[in-house]
Amino acid sequence: MNSILTVFEKLGVAVELRINHRKILEGLAESCGGSAKTLLITTAIDKLDKIGIEKVKEELQKNDLHDKQIDLIENYLQIEGNNSEKISQVDTLIPNAFTKSGIADLKFVFDFFSNSYSVFFDPSLARGLNYYTGIIFEARAKGVKIGSIGGGGRYDDLTGLFGVPNIPGVGISFGVDRIYDVMEELKLFPPAVQRSTQVLFFNLGEKAALKSFELMQGLRRGGIRCELFHEQTKFDKQFKYAEKKNIPLVIIIGDDELKSGMAKVKNLGSGVQVEVPFDELISMVNA
Repeated sequence: MNSILTVFEKLGVAVELRINHRKILEGLAESCGGSAKTLLITTAIDKLDKIGIEKVKEELQKNDLHDKQIDLIENYLQIEGNNSEKISQVDTLIPNAFTKSGIADLKFVFDFFSNSYSVFFDPSLARGLNYYTGIIFEARAKGVKIGSIGGGGRYDDLTGLFGVPNIPGVGISFGVDRIYDVMEELKLFPPAVQRSTQVLFFNLGEKAALKSFELMQGLRRGGIRCELFHEQTKFDKQFKYAEKKNIPLVIIIGDDELKSGMAKVKNLGSGVQVEVPFDELISMVNA
């Protein structure tokens, strides 16, 4: 978990890590009629953020839990306070062997982490997959209204499903799209990241495009990222494409340029346009 926090710190994303323990959820199920109900209870709890407590209770009713059991789950989900206070409330609310085992692991984790890390006990965290057996966790970005950007947990015998028993492990997955959205909202991308193409060759007809393609290959061999617009069309459309992709330079080669051997090179940032001999394009772009 320390590594997860460090990764996001390097990205410039402040995160908080929310953790729970499957044994605590199993203990909750045990107090609601038996640990065999763990999966249906965790599956319902896992939807809490999306559907709200009333819909969760409706789903539990559909799975034949009676009112007293549902009230216990609701009380569990309403637990608040700091980590120690929440652990104490869980121990009081569902005092059984499953719960005590989970609480012991959580206390070990909280003793290990220093106060400099944002690690919180979240009783509502469920991770509705049945192969988790220990601590489960989710990472959430601070300062944005986006759900978890990563999550996972411990499993003691998942490899047993593939014929390799008794190998415990910890897994995590990251939501790449959500991480992108977070970094975009927090404006963490440097301008150069969104500039994959350095030079756009305009497409001004078949002969001109063939020459442009030839020159483009030379620029590419020189380490310059460039592309040829995919169709012959109006200047305005090609300029808009370059602006949208944040391409700094456009090279214009038409019939006149083919005759003169001079390409028009326009810097879209400064608006300056110059004429450059075909064989000097690489040195001009790299200047």
